[in-house]
Amino acid sequence: MSDADTYEVYAVRYGTMPERARSTCFLMPDNPAAPMSMDYFVWAIVNKQRTIVVDTGYDKAEGEKRGRVSLRLPREGLALLGIKAERVKDVIITHMHYDHAGTLDDFPAARFHINDLEMNFTTGRLMCHAAFRHSFVAEHVCTMVRRLFEGRVVFHQGEEQIAPGVTVHHIGGHTMGMQSVRVKTKRGWVMLASDACHYYENMEGGLPFPVLYNLGDMVEGWRKLQALADSPRHIVPGHDPLVLKRYPAPRKSLLGEVVRLDVAPKG
Repeated sequence: MSDADTYEVYAVRYGTMPERARSTCFLMPDNPAAPMSMDYFVWAIVNKQRTIVVDTGYDKAEGEKRGRVSLRLPREGLALLGIKAERVKDVIITHMHYDHAGTLDDFPAARFHINDLEMNFTTGRLMCHAAFRHSFVAEHVCTMVRRLFEGRVVFHQGEEQIAPGVTVHHIGGHTMGMQSVRVKTKRGWVMLASDACHYYENMEGGLPFPVLYNLGDMVEGWRKLQALADSPRHIVPGHDPLVLKRYPAPRKSLLGEVVRLDVAPKG
């Protein structure tokens, strides 16, 4: 592998929700009232040639409105790694839910990479139904449309390359245009699942997440993730607090806040 197409990958925690019930995280779980916390991440893909950010998180007002704890703004989390949001050239949006497509304005130099179907979803007839639009914010969608008219949105279908060693893959299921990100690292191909798999337990236990567009696409999407990753240990779920326990921090001061995903997990 050349340095130009091999990356360091970081998960940056910017928020959390420590008091959820398992019934809000899994369809038909055992012990549905048991607690199940959720962490909120953005991701950074970095080498000497480029920096690519995956998702833009939620802002503090939206987090508070929805009962989430805001630890920092996503751009502040990225700054812990020396990444200046205002200089980032490429941002991949895995899907347009409030916790993945907020703070778009904090990336004024970026092109936003999104799946065609996701924009169709967020501006189409299914947003007439509260069950679908609940997890979206109208202003986030309008902001993305404004970026489109500024020439700063790149649309993708199926599988496409963002840069050497970085590709996006349509998964669907959670939302119509849900896409995950495949990254070449020194330990092999890592899949940033984002919300194609919220928790390790979703895939390992065959327990789908209950916020979804299409259940069949969601569970079949796990097969896609497994086929694209070098092993199950190369798949990184989107919201699991275990990510912070299984992967090392890049330095001691970032323990519990930022971890490296391009090195092998513990256990």
